Amino acid sequence: MIELRNLTKTFLLQGQRKTVARNISQVFPTGTSVALLGRNGAGKSSLLKMIAGTMDPTEGEIRSTGTISWPVGFAGSFHPDLTGAQNTRFIARIYGVETTELIDFVARFAELGPHFHLPLRSYSSGMRSRLAFGVSVGIPFDTYLIDEVVAVGDAIFRRKSGDLLRDRMRYSSAIVVSHSMPMVRQLCDVGAVLEDGDLTYYDDLDEAIEHHERNMSA
Repeated sequence: MIELRNLTKTFLLQGQRKTVARNISQVFPTGTSVALLGRNGAGKSSLLKMIAGTMDPTEGEIRSTGTISWPVGFAGSFHPDLTGAQNTRFIARIYGVETTELIDFVARFAELGPHFHLPLRSYSSGMRSRLAFGVSVGIPFDTYLIDEVVAVGDAIFRRKSGDLLRDRMRYSSAIVVSHSMPMVRQLCDVGAVLEDGDLTYYDDLDEAIEHHERNMSA
């Protein structure tokens, strides 16, 4: 369960205030995959970061039960001078999972070959994304935060990534940000639309998608 309590987030951009969350109170229930919908710049990624704990709200708080992933596929915490394997080992130790198992899983899944044992600074952006995705889903979390991650890699890797996400979400909750409505329908049970700092929650996913598409066509 993730509960937003009177959550507000305001940015100061070039002397102008932009509020992406305005006094939001909402519960995302355990065992539910929520589609977080909204136009570009609405604040969806900022909301994910606040839930992950990597960004502080301006006001209010977030309470949760269980473990929450960082945004799946985010590579910002990797050290460029460490190899893919060393970065994976480091993250495994932080999260208290068996290092050899996670390294073996990521090596198989990311398909980096010998690059897995080379410094991250030598990786292409696609290779970084594959490594980040493998590490993210290789650790069992109660809730996964997913931000357009299955767009990485070629068609075969995207399909493999989608299959693995669906398998993980049989046992875990998720909050999914995506502009792909077919992907949203595959992964999510319910929806929430973020617009002008307000969050509208729908138990019916189709109603959430209809609301979002009205906003996009307005």
